[in-house]
Order: sequence, then structure tokens, then C-alpha cells
Amino acid sequence: MPGHDERLVPTTGIPGGHAGAGEVRVMTRREIHARPPRPWRRWAVLGAVAALVVVVGGSVVAAWRLNANIDRVDVSSGIGTDRPGAGGGGDVNILLIGSDTREGAGNDAYGDNDGSTGDAHSDTNLLVHLSADRTSATVVSIPRDSMTPAPPECSATAPREEWVVRQWNANYGMGGTGCLIRTLEGNTGVFVDHYAVVDFRGFKQMVDALGGVQVCTSEPIDDPKTHLQLAAGRHTLDGRQALQYVRVRKSVGDGSDLGRIERQQAFLSSVMQEATSTQLLLQPNRLYSFLDAATRSLTTDPDFGVGTMRDLASSVKGIGLDEIRFVTVPHEEYAPDPNRVQWTASADEVWSALREDRPVGGAKQRPGASPSPSPSPLRVAPDEVSVHVVNASGTPGLARQARAALEVQGFVVEPTTNGPTVTEPVVVEYSGENAEAARTAAAAFPGATVAKATGLGDTVRVTLGQGAPAVVEVENRLGSEPVPSPSITSSPAPGTVQTRQADTDICS
Repeated sequence: MPGHDERLVPTTGIPGGHAGAGEVRVMTRREIHARPPRPWRRWAVLGAVAALVVVVGGSVVAAWRLNANIDRVDVSSGIGTDRPGAGGGGDVNILLIGSDTREGAGNDAYGDNDGSTGDAHSDTNLLVHLSADRTSATVVSIPRDSMTPAPPECSATAPREEWVVRQWNANYGMGGTGCLIRTLEGNTGVFVDHYAVVDFRGFKQMVDALGGVQVCTSEPIDDPKTHLQLAAGRHTLDGRQALQYVRVRKSVGDGSDLGRIERQQAFLSSVMQEATSTQLLLQPNRLYSFLDAATRSLTTDPDFGVGTMRDLASSVKGIGLDEIRFVTVPHEEYAPDPNRVQWTASADEVWSALREDRPVGGAKQRPGASPSPSPSPLRVAPDEVSVHVVNASGTPGLARQARAALEVQGFVVEPTTNGPTVTEPVVVEYSGENAEAARTAAAAFPGATVAKATGLGDTVRVTLGQGAPAVVEVENRLGSEPVPSPSITSSPAPGTVQTRQADTDICS
């Protein structure tokens, strides 16, 4: 947990996004405040609360009780009115906060506070972005030791040019959730629709309601602050152990908060995998136990109640774990203090992706281009698709490897060629009326961008750039011979934002 230290220095030369300008609406749903929060796994809150009426039987009494459990606090006065414009396309941004508060029954029993005293700090900060079409979700971890411009004394009216540089996790203790959101929006231009906070006790109870969560550690843990002891390997942790695990820092790895963020992301992935594999939403007793624990621990903005959570959860129920991505804000050492970090120029790739409602790390949309693959069934069989693979990755042998993996599935692959190095991982181009053929080819390359070109005839051109993924099976492939395992990989372009999918093995 962080100390109560903060730094006030001129903002000149400090990277980290930009203040978003835009019209601001009066809030009801956008209002916000502070209280003990939680470094949690929001998906079961959204996914679980969704089922509240459907699975719990639509009980008015049950819904009333769950809704009454939630504390609501309006923090609009702390955010101010000079906010970024709210997204109008239906995408939603939710700020999830975990604090180190010791207030509240049971919260003083979970380890020390690294010697810090006074106000609570936002020990964990997760910004969850739900795409407008509800086909993907991005969870952005903001390092608590980030040094960014912030409003002086958490002023809701101070103009951006008067902001000072302060450690990120001090904003919550100084001015509550309102100050934290004002700082986030001012540095990123991303509008925050809702917030939710959970305390230590609530986190513990939610994990217990799940029946425990599995974690994987590559080294033994013997942490004197949280008192957690684990041998290397896989373990199923109860609520108390899980809380200790996500708080461990100095005794594991390099002892940094950044290492802890990686463990927390793997933990959240494990929670989602557990909720999915055990079909939590289809077990009324376990579901209600979880919902009761979750809602009794929540503090939210006035409009983020059970009804809103249920509607959001219903809208995202089709998102697979492979479409939920975790990313940490790109950062580097903060020169005045090597124990702190500052955001790099690559951080704006994260914020611009959220503002433009596209996957983080995905290529910016060209005119007439679209992400691939589409969720609708593929209409053209591989043996009807003629593919020309161009190696523009700078990695020898990548196109030949892709050719073999395509041919085994029935694609007709022309001789490969090389091209100048490009940073977009995969671009699939077609001419004329061959959009469906291009979609079939693009389905073999996760995250590919499809674009219309001229002069290609009936050939679909696949350009492999830096960071190009290995070929995967398409749903309508021909034959049964396994797709060859890749032996050649292409590194992403320097500065490319790295992500982790929720279905990634927890030991990786």
C-alpha cells in the first residue's frame, strides 16, 4: 500500500495525455464520490448482477434488498463542469477503485498500511471500457505511483494550466472519488460514466461467495506485511488469502507495484474463468450469495444501481473471455524519483483507443476499413479464397509459416513476397466484390484489419507487419490436419501497447 507522500512540481515536460474539452452534461449517472473501494473483477459484478432478476427468479424482494445494499454518493461537485464530452455511441466507461482504508467493520484486520497514516489512497485503479457494440471490453490498470498533473488541492475549478504534478494514489485521499475522476478525465480526455468502490471486507466476501479463486505463483511467497505464505505453483485461495495475494508487493519479484499489477490482472482473469467454468449465473443460491456480498460492499454514483448493472450485464453477456483485454498504462521511470513512474507518449494510444471506441493496440481505422473477424458466420469457404501473403514484419520466414498454416485449412495461397516493414500487425485487402472472401482470410488472423483496395482482382492480399499473430483455425476450414504450431514470431513495433486476454493461462 502506498504512503501518504505526494509531490507538487511544475507541470512542464510531464507527459500523460491531454485535458479533454467538451460540453458537459449535468449528471445523475455520471456523478461520483469516494469511499472504500476495491481492486476487483468487475465482470462478475456486471455479469452476476445481470442475472439478479432473471436467475434469482425476478423476486421484487430480492431485487429491493440487493439495491438497498448499495451506498450511493454524488461527487459531481468534486469533478467540476469542464469535462470531456460524453461518448454518444453507446460505449461505457466505469472506474473501479480499490483503497487502502482501514475504516469500516473488519477492514482493520487485513495487514498493515505500509506505515502510512491519514486518509485512504486509491491502491488499485481500473478503468473498464465496454464497446458500444458490446463485442469487447478493455480493463486499463493505472499504476498508483504514476506522477501526473492534478488539480491543486483537488480544486474543481482550477484550469488545466494551473495543475501540479502529484502521485496518482494521493488524489483519492485528498479529494475523494471526485478528485480522482477529475484528474483522470483531465489527463486522458476519457469521460467516466460510472464508478464503483469496494473495501477489503467486501473483496474477501465476494471471493468466498465464488468458492475461492485459483492463482499461480512462479516463486514461493512469504510476505511479512500481508502474512501470506504460499509455495510456488497453483493454489485455490479463499477470500482472506486472495486479499493478501493481490496486496503482496515488496516480497515478490522486483517488489514493485507494477509487478503487483501483473498479478492482479492474472487474478482477475482467473476470477472470470472461474465464474464462466462453474456457470455461476446458472446457480441461483451461489449467485445470490455472491450478489449479496458484492452489493453490500459497493459504493457507487447515484445512477449505478442494480437496474443499471443488470442492463449492462445483459448487454455484454455475449462477450467471450478472448475479447476481454487487460492493459497497463505505458510508463517509464520518473526522473526526480526512481520509485515513481510517469506515463510515456504511448499512453495516449490507450486513451485514444477508448475515446474512439476501438480495441487497445488495434490499428486505427482507415476510411472504409473494418476490424475482423465479424461475429456472423463466414460465407466463403477457404478453397474459394486465393491469398497472397506479404511479409512486411522484418522477421524472415513469417510469410512462409503463415502460408503453410493457411494451406492446411484449404486456402489457395500464391507464392509469398516481402515488403517494406510496417507497424500494423495484419491488414487484409481485397478488390471488387470479394469482401466475404477477405473476411474468411481475416478470420485466420486475430485482430486483422480489412480494407478495400484496387487492382487485386480476385486475390486477397494479407500483409503481415510487426507483431503479426500466428494463424488460427477458421470456423469453416477444410480437412482435419492440425494447423502447424508456429516456430517464428514477430515482435511488436517499439512502443506498441501490450495487452493480456482474460482467457490467458494464469501461469503465463
